[in-house]
Amino acid sequence: MKMNKALNAKKTEAREYQTPASGIFFTVKEVLYEGRSKFQRIEIIRNKDYGRVLLLDGLVQTTERDEFYYHEMLVHPALTSHARPKNVLIVGGGDGGALREVLKHPVEKAWLVEIDGKVIEACRDHFPWLKATFRDPRAELVVADGNVFIDKVRETFDVILVDSSDPVGPSTVLHQEAFYRKLKSKLNPGGIIAAQAGSLMLHLDSHARKRAFLKKIFKRAALYLGPVPTYPVGMWCYDFLSDKVDPAKIRTLYIPDGLKYFNPDVYRAAFALPNFLAARLAKGR
Repeated sequence: MKMNKALNAKKTEAREYQTPASGIFFTVKEVLYEGRSKFQRIEIIRNKDYGRVLLLDGLVQTTERDEFYYHEMLVHPALTSHARPKNVLIVGGGDGGALREVLKHPVEKAWLVEIDGKVIEACRDHFPWLKATFRDPRAELVVADGNVFIDKVRETFDVILVDSSDPVGPSTVLHQEAFYRKLKSKLNPGGIIAAQAGSLMLHLDSHARKRAFLKKIFKRAALYLGPVPTYPVGMWCYDFLSDKVDPAKIRTLYIPDGLKYFNPDVYRAAFALPNFLAARLAKGR
């Protein structure tokens, strides 16, 4: 629902506590949208520095100012490593940023499966890239639970991207071993999965636990990094999963024009892990 002026005037600040003792705040220049779906509270505000900001249950999902860091690093390491990605599946990502980046490649079809249709509606009204993205004839939008969709879909995919929120509420299942086993069953030979994995500093134990089961499922299970200024502690992690594609051995990247952050040097550097993270992964779960 659209905010009325009285309610708009009351909200002057949006805060996300990223730990019990620290977080990030935005002064609110304008409330563009506030509503609730059966899954979560949805807010879109305007901030002087970051432009439009999407929050779900008070947690920052994307901002106009820095969304390209996250979306380019989620999408392009996998898409540029695959010689000919034709069919791509995105699980989550209702703001449309990942879909926009996928469609910069010469794919034949890109599926976006988002559980919360109200997120899509709100973002389509307030994030300008989304309307243009959905007009692309290669884009297929499905409002459904990604975990259920994987059970039912007959198609298989060259690249699967998991653009989930944190492992709470409806996204919990998207971080579990059973879900990744189902994803692999829908992956074409030579296919790649890339998934957001959480904060570098705040989710070390989670990375170790997840790495343990991912290595059982995939011959290649690598973690890589990229900055996202408005996400917790500013450095984000992603999983790169495949049975055949080893990012350390990739020599040719198929990079589209017009990217703001991702390039061959960024690709190679992203897989170089800091000592404390490598040590925690080596220690295991």
